[in-house]
Amino acid sequence: MCLLVIAEHDHGALKGATLNTVTAAAAIGGDIHVLVAGQNAAGAAQAASTLQGVTKVLHADGASLAEQLAENVAAQVLALAGDSAKNYSHVLFPATAHGKNVAPRVAAKLDVAQVSEVSKVISPDTFERPIYAGNAIATVQSTDAIKVITVRATGFDAAGPGGSAAIETIEAVADSGKSRYLGSEIAKSDRPELTAAKIIVSGGRAMGSSEKFNEVLTPLADKLGAALGASRAAVDAGYAPNDWQVGQTGKIVAPQLYVACGISGAIQHLAGMKDSKVIVAINKDPEAPIFSVADYGLEADLFEAVPGLSAAL
Repeated sequence: MCLLVIAEHDHGALKGATLNTVTAAAAIGGDIHVLVAGQNAAGAAQAASTLQGVTKVLHADGASLAEQLAENVAAQVLALAGDSAKNYSHVLFPATAHGKNVAPRVAAKLDVAQVSEVSKVISPDTFERPIYAGNAIATVQSTDAIKVITVRATGFDAAGPGGSAAIETIEAVADSGKSRYLGSEIAKSDRPELTAAKIIVSGGRAMGSSEKFNEVLTPLADKLGAALGASRAAVDAGYAPNDWQVGQTGKIVAPQLYVACGISGAIQHLAGMKDSKVIVAINKDPEAPIFSVADYGLEADLFEAVPGLSAAL
């Protein structure tokens, strides 16, 4: 049995979700091939070759893959997965924005059902995935010849170093002509990227304003070396930017420490952070749902408790 993991990368290095996806592939069992599709992505291919469990890295390098357009990456995957000689039984993507953009295209072209957001592998054809915003776990069995899977990174540990896989260069597909890259606006921050951060400090609607959000939470985040997050209510109110949103329609995180300040704990938010290793909740409402998942709860006014905590640190 041979599995194909689609690497997510910035050409020079692999992104963290790829490492978790390799671990998921190892749980299924079999030879693990990693596809690194990009331009001047030798650094990412080299990094993939050192991951434990990886037996081969397929490196497709070309201008058509420079911007990781979904149409072109999907075509590159199909050039491999659709080749009967390759005989891939599983194609795995990280369940990130990029993975969710490419995987359905591949599944549709292969005429198979996609298995989304896999959080546990039971057997090569049976998986667990969260449903109803994480309030229930569904066990899904696929009888398709090729299983197209997106992997929820928080469900698996990151694959470590220790491998020495061969790197095979393959021909990059031609540009599909279906889309063009026009540009991007990337926010610059000295803080850790939210989904990769080991510590996250998040604020909710109770912060009251963007000024209070920054005034109260930034000192604590600075002391902890943490990323800043927010509930959907805080983002919708304009207290924090969209890329800080944690939740079902935001980012799924599982840091070592998650500090929730003034967050009530709506289902949508809990779905994005309840896999955190340690959850600390600060809220003056003793009935707030966030306390049901918190390891440590402080019933207090956050405008007094958070600055006090910052000062103590």
